[in-house]
Amino acid sequence: MGLTDFIRSQFIEIIEWNDDSRDTLSFRWPDDDKEIKNGAQLIVRESQAVQFVYLGQYGDLFGPGKHDLNTENIPVLSRLKGWKYGFESPFKADVYYVTTRVFTGNKWGTSNPVMMRDQDFGIVRVRAFGTYDFRIVEPAKFLKEVAGTDNHFRLEEFADVMRSRLVSTFSEAIATAKVPVLDVATRYSELGEALLPVLNPILKAKYGIEMTSFVVENVSVPPEVEAAIDKRSSMAAVGNLNDFVKFQMAQGMAAGGTNVGGVGAEMAVGFAIAKEMMNQTGGVLAQGTPAAAPAVPVAAPAAGLPQLMSPADAAVALGVSEVDVLASLDAGDLKGKKIGSQWRITRAALDDFLK
Repeated sequence: MGLTDFIRSQFIEIIEWNDDSRDTLSFRWPDDDKEIKNGAQLIVRESQAVQFVYLGQYGDLFGPGKHDLNTENIPVLSRLKGWKYGFESPFKADVYYVTTRVFTGNKWGTSNPVMMRDQDFGIVRVRAFGTYDFRIVEPAKFLKEVAGTDNHFRLEEFADVMRSRLVSTFSEAIATAKVPVLDVATRYSELGEALLPVLNPILKAKYGIEMTSFVVENVSVPPEVEAAIDKRSSMAAVGNLNDFVKFQMAQGMAAGGTNVGGVGAEMAVGFAIAKEMMNQTGGVLAQGTPAAAPAVPVAAPAAGLPQLMSPADAAVALGVSEVDVLASLDAGDLKGKKIGSQWRITRAALDDFLK
């Protein structure tokens, strides 16, 4: 090998990198201290970008394609190196290949509770975890803020570096979005979509990356907040409290009313019915002042009857069978209130029936 051939062998003429891995984010092309020949070929494949760095300063960025490296098409590097136009000489620069495809299924999570202000519960501690997809959109910023001078920066290293930064960004985003804890804990898919427009400007400005998908798989809150959420859900499920108490009363009667739940329900519905009777015209309150005796004697129930009776009690008072009383109730001749499968008749309704 002659001297000229030896000198030529020290110049790099073709720069290319075939990525056969699935976890490489950036790769510094190994130059073995050789200089790049002016006019060398640079090959950049799809899902790749190439960033030139000269003496610690970021130079030109190349996208997919085949590029000739000379002073005419690398203006930034030419300016950094101080070449004059037409100056033909080799040059040294670090060449970083950056993978621009989407990296999917990356996990994130809060190692410690995140403090957030909620409109319903005040300040709440929240834990959360899920997955996200991302891609590099600004190679220079990514290399500067995340990968640094690492000659082969992998996804595993990225997860370690970014875990705490993502949690911090998530905390800022959820505080900015002002999503209530009740929504955070029950609407995961909508929450992820709502946070993307808040997360991406922060991530792009700080780290040169962009999330294409952000999934919240679980959000946990302290036990006392969980209890409050459960209580609110129970109230919504009950709906009309008065109807619920009456239903419980009917269930207690069907079971014989001997258990503790049945007795409590009977007492509750008793108060509810009493209140309803007092609000009715001609109800119990209207019976406070006895009406004058009618001019023509009519049949009257026996003295000492309770104000609220079952069909059996009414049958005894009227001297008929319980079947007859039930038939009158079904026909509407005798007014009563049906709770579940059981009828209840007020004394005032029985008096009206006999008039």
